[in-house]
Amino acid sequence: MFRFTRPLLNAARKPSTGITGLKVHRDPVPELKKTYEATLQTLSAIPQSSVYRQGTEALTLHKLKVLEKANGNVAAIEKELDEGQIEESLDIAQDELSLAQKMLQWKAWEPLEEKPQPGQWQYFGKEATASSSS
Repeated sequence: MFRFTRPLLNAARKPSTGITGLKVHRDPVPELKKTYEATLQTLSAIPQSSVYRQGTEALTLHKLKVLEKANGNVAAIEKELDEGQIEESLDIAQDELSLAQKMLQWKAWEPLEEKPQPGQWQYFGKEATASSSS
């Protein structure tokens, strides 16, 4: 019986991600949820007026809803998130959490300490601002 069940068990497990350096996670769904929640917690310390917070918070909330809707179905999560394998989604989420922590440390929403020199933000004859859309 042992010889029969071992191959079935191995077939049920994902042996590799096929991506160098990215290991298969034993239980990725709870870890992904925990990472999304940690990101939201970090973002809550950034002012609501911050464009970074608004965009990242909306995206993270959407991903968290996808996770909850899938009820632990990894294939459904991978399909809906469209970020590749769930281990890749976890990697992306961890990177976003790391960036949110750095943004909090950098206080990127605050005005510049020094005024930019004239023409510093001019590209191709146009003035670049946070509100310009071209």
